[in-house]
Amino acid sequence: MGALRLPSLTSIFTFSPARSSLFFRRNNHFHLRNLTSATKVFAKSTTPAVTEVSPADSNNQKTGPGQQQEQGITPRSQDFNAWYLDVISMAELADYGPVRGTMVIRPYGYAIWEAIQDYLNVKFKETGHSNMYFPQFIPYSFIEKEASHVEGFSPELALVTVGGGKELEEKLVVRPTSETIVNHMFTQWIQSYRDLPLMINQWANVTRWEMRTKPFIRTLEFLWQEGHTAHATPEEAEKEAMQMIDVYTKFSYEEAAIPVIPGRKSRVETFAGADKTYTIEAMMGDRKALQAGTSHNLGQNFSRAFNTQFADENGQRQHVWQTSWAISTRFVGGIIMTHGDDAGLMLPPRLASVQVVIVPIWKKANEKTEVLDAALSIKDVLHASGIKVKLDDSDQRTPGWKFNFWEMKGVPLRIEIGPRDVSSRTVVVSRRDIPGKPGKVFGISMEPSVLVPHVKEKLDEIQLSLLEKATAFRDSNIVDVSSYDELKEAISQGKWARGPWVGSDEDELMVKEETGATIRCFPFDQPLGPKKCLMTGSSAEEVAIFAKSY
Repeated sequence: MGALRLPSLTSIFTFSPARSSLFFRRNNHFHLRNLTSATKVFAKSTTPAVTEVSPADSNNQKTGPGQQQEQGITPRSQDFNAWYLDVISMAELADYGPVRGTMVIRPYGYAIWEAIQDYLNVKFKETGHSNMYFPQFIPYSFIEKEASHVEGFSPELALVTVGGGKELEEKLVVRPTSETIVNHMFTQWIQSYRDLPLMINQWANVTRWEMRTKPFIRTLEFLWQEGHTAHATPEEAEKEAMQMIDVYTKFSYEEAAIPVIPGRKSRVETFAGADKTYTIEAMMGDRKALQAGTSHNLGQNFSRAFNTQFADENGQRQHVWQTSWAISTRFVGGIIMTHGDDAGLMLPPRLASVQVVIVPIWKKANEKTEVLDAALSIKDVLHASGIKVKLDDSDQRTPGWKFNFWEMKGVPLRIEIGPRDVSSRTVVVSRRDIPGKPGKVFGISMEPSVLVPHVKEKLDEIQLSLLEKATAFRDSNIVDVSSYDELKEAISQGKWARGPWVGSDEDELMVKEETGATIRCFPFDQPLGPKKCLMTGSSAEEVAIFAKSY
């Protein structure tokens, strides 16, 4: 049969080759009218761009991906940005909001965020934090109290000036972050050293008026968690800031299979109002860096601005020492860009809302019942063992179509079962991360004692394989440099440059202006031995990583 082709974003409209955003930009404004109407096409159909394969062909030749003759998703190597947008649309992760620069996170995309929440919530509570919620409207005077904070966030603030039809006496800021309102409340709650440490977290939405947007990566409104803590000593605050960046690092490696590099931000890149900012930096498939999570040691900057004090054990009034830390829905974009391929999304099993999809195959009406009964039995067995499984028993699409559809959705494992499999009491198990026949295992017994351990083993193998592949890609694209010329050459090739650095803030800004790269971090893992700054030639204690970034 002919190919059922879902129009891609780029096939509906003619884009400039220099596509840089999900949204059209004209005179620094976004225009969504035509683009939004285009996305209605996606909303009405979940059809991936694949070639239909008849049930007979699927039964005789169980190489679903091999049947594919044309691909609706733009190849990553051809246009990474267009590929990214295609995957988000076709995998039904998000859609366009009616307000410029916003997005609607669809159920399949939100399920990834829920998996992130589930893991982190446990870790936050294990480390002594409690969830709560602060208002999203913040008096503008709060923002003005911390000088560097207002300077850093002023260009991104969304302000409310009218409420209930009347001009407000004071402008309200729609939450860009919550350090100010948190300190306002901490001042009321903290009186004595007995009230410390105070450690809270909130899951909330944030508004920052970004002028260049990209779905999940940078939007006017996004979801995140933000932790806030107050301590009696600077040592406790530093320990907390480091503890939380470690939580993020472990999550990235163990759950998301993303080999982030944890480290300290430079002064130029430090959060507005913080003494130190720690970060996890991830390399995306186009070799750009993504700041995937941050933890800030705020020192006493906000406590002095808001006069957040406590009486110590000697009865002396002291300002508290504070931290804040956050991960956002930007991490969903990081998962897409780290693991996805030309076939679409590729989800690490531990974050996938569907870990296994079962595709039944029959070509005669009298075969349907026994195949579906066997498929349902397998589903029940896997579900009972704690595996997230879906049975695609719809008969509107062919098995070949389903193979490609669920591959595009990034489901880690597929189980295929046809009449001959029912007779032999076996199934075919296909891995998403290994295309074609090499990724298939034939003749796996349906017996729960065999099938369940096999499926769990394969899911673990996929989780590890994704991490190993991403790590190899990252390491092969980091270049050690010893001079500014070598740094410029590495950046011009799209790689990360790692070299000794004690340059000034002005030197760092010059690098950014001349190469487009910034210091992503001073990694915690530092090489031993004497070093000389790549810019000044002076003795250096640390290496820094430079890269272009999102």
